[in-house]
This record gives sequence, C-alpha cells and structure tokens, in this order.
Amino acid sequence: MNKSELIVVLAERLGTGKQEAEKMLHTLVEVITDTIKTGGEVTITGFGTFSVHERKGRMGVNPRNLSEKIEIPPVKTPKFKAGKSLKEAVRQP
Repeated sequence: MNKSELIVVLAERLGTGKQEAEKMLHTLVEVITDTIKTGGEVTITGFGTFSVHERKGRMGVNPRNLSEKIEIPPVKTPKFKAGKSLKEAVRQP
C-alpha cells in the first residue's frame, strides 16, 4: 500500500474526504518527525514506538581502494519498535 492508497482507505473508514484524510496523515507524520528529531519518543500503545537511535562511528574500508581505511562518522537514524498488539496481529494466520 502506498501513500495515496492509504489516504483513500483512511477517508473511507473515517467518513471524510480525501483532502481531510491527507491532512490528518501529513499532520501525524509531521508530529512524529518533529518529536523524534528533538530526541523525544512517540509511543502509540499497542502499535509501537518511534524513536531515534545513534549508530556509533567506526572504521571502514574504501570500496575503491581496499587497502585504504576510512572513518565512518556517527549517525542518527529513526527507529521503530513494534508493540505487542501489532506483533500478535502479524503472527496470527
């Protein structure tokens, strides 16, 4: 399912127009992004938790010159941990 298909399903289930459903989806994504960008966490009980994880810096190898070492700097990445209800729903046939 892509974004536009999700908007159609949201509009049908909420009984609203596509524009209103799109606005809700954009707002949800914006709130989650802004919160985790500042180091916070967003927990939706039963669904999961959005947070930021920092990968440590490390030494790597230059793929063009295998004898050359390069330093890979630390980087922050978004993380999602599925909640109990979501895990159970996926496991059941």
